[in-house]
Amino acid sequence: MQPFTPVNSAANVLLLETISPAADQLLRDHAQVFLATAPDAGLSVAAEHDIQAIVTRGKGDVSRALIEACPRLRVIARCGVGLDNVNVGHATSKGVRVVNAPGSNADTVAEHTLGLMLSLQRRTYASIAAVKAGNWDYRKHYGGDEIRAKTLGILGYGNIGRKVGTLAEAFGMTVLPWARPQVQAWEEGFAAFLGSLDVLSLHLPLTETTRNLLDAAALNHLPAHALIINTARGGIIDETALFSALEAGRLGGYAADVLATEPPPAGSPLLALPNVLVTPHAASLTARTYNHMCVLTVRNTLDLLAGKVINEKYIFNRADL
Repeated sequence: MQPFTPVNSAANVLLLETISPAADQLLRDHAQVFLATAPDAGLSVAAEHDIQAIVTRGKGDVSRALIEACPRLRVIARCGVGLDNVNVGHATSKGVRVVNAPGSNADTVAEHTLGLMLSLQRRTYASIAAVKAGNWDYRKHYGGDEIRAKTLGILGYGNIGRKVGTLAEAFGMTVLPWARPQVQAWEEGFAAFLGSLDVLSLHLPLTETTRNLLDAAALNHLPAHALIINTARGGIIDETALFSALEAGRLGGYAADVLATEPPPAGSPLLALPNVLVTPHAASLTARTYNHMCVLTVRNTLDLLAGKVINEKYIFNRADL
């Protein structure tokens, strides 16, 4: 590990959410840290302190208003990959560096994706529940299937998508990547791509282009037996249309680590369906990966505050995210 140059302790850092203990200690050792009482409570802290950096995870809202409330802001850091909770465009216009941790959770999320896929395809969740309920004879259902020899479509072929593809090929799947989906891509073969799949795995950021990309029309192009795995963002799918397709038997199943609204409202009809599996946005939250993302991001934040140069791959200042 490279030697660490501490930042001047006068630097004020707004922490919108808790981070791993090791990362938290590193931050507090080298800066003045102000922890917001809630992910959306940063404005009250900014009103009392001259903030030079903001650190968040997935829920802390780094809005235009918060950025404006920090006139000497230099760094916004997200301990993770997605940046839909950060106003990247406005930060860029103000000359603020936006830091995230691309690739740091790729292996973990890819493993989780395959785990969801296998559980949904093999119906292991139902088998486990049956045995726990005392029904050993559930083994006679012959309800599951293999992923071997199935065609997997990967929507978004970045760090995570490529790793999912590698794992899927090891299981004997045929992998079809679709790297840059656009709403108008129907004319470029998107409908035919969907129609050729047994499983569709989503690995896209949530943007205005990808929001509800899989609407009712898109879902209708998938075969009735097809499964959808979503470890990206819930808003990529129109969940109302998804529920209708699943309930009517026009889709085989849905497994996700993300939802459009998190946590879901009580009595969510989507979660009540027997062919829906949802984990609580925890695909990257193994202890090892969580700590790595947090420490990496904090180190980069402190280095930038100290005037050091960091690897450009961790600086994301594209306004079109």
